[in-house]
Amino acid sequence: MNKPKILLFDVETRPVLGYAWELWDTNIIHVVEQPALLSFAYKWLGEKTIVKALPDYNGYKKDKYSDKALVKDLWKLFNEADIIIGQNGDRFDIKVSNTRFIFHGLTPPPPYKTVDTLKIARNRFKFKSNRLDDLGEFLGLGRKVKHEGKDLWIKCMSGDLEAWDRMKVYNKQDVVLLEKIYLVFRPWTKTHPNTNLYTEGTDCPRCAGNLQSRGLNITSNSVYRRFQCTNCKGWVRKTNKNFTNI
Repeated sequence: MNKPKILLFDVETRPVLGYAWELWDTNIIHVVEQPALLSFAYKWLGEKTIVKALPDYNGYKKDKYSDKALVKDLWKLFNEADIIIGQNGDRFDIKVSNTRFIFHGLTPPPPYKTVDTLKIARNRFKFKSNRLDDLGEFLGLGRKVKHEGKDLWIKCMSGDLEAWDRMKVYNKQDVVLLEKIYLVFRPWTKTHPNTNLYTEGTDCPRCAGNLQSRGLNITSNSVYRRFQCTNCKGWVRKTNKNFTNI
């Protein structure tokens, strides 16, 4: 069996386009365009980061709002992935992606596991902020790309190709930063998908690194051998069937 394919990704979306009577505390009275993808960035763990955006496709000049080709490319990645990683991915990026998949008549991708770095930050630590930019700064891993705010989205939606270049740089850096944060968090998470299930191996279930015996883990009912990974430094214990994160 091969190692699991681990996908890190981040999507950028456009807002709802519509009509409203008032500027504040209002309801949209008519929707012109539903939310859709503007771009997505992705990388397979340990490989280069790639960004795709609406202007990269041949149909962009005819229809600046159609994300069908972009969505199909993202759907193909989901079909290849065994594990998908995102910052707030479970609540936002994956749900947004699924919404665009079903809108364009695409079938559900094969089952995959997820790792949400936002959930790890909330469950295992007490950071002052769990935002990607703040986590990157606190951990000394880098920052998100600064931009002009909502005007960047408006310029992209109007067809400004220079703005699109900035959007792609912004989107790419999010995934670069995501991978760095994931690698720091990985040994801390207790719920990481067990990579040994894909390889039939007995290595570290998080990163497939070598394990070294480090004493015993004693619970109220049992005694287990305790191991530490020489690569990610995470801890596991050996049960009768496999390794379990501790």
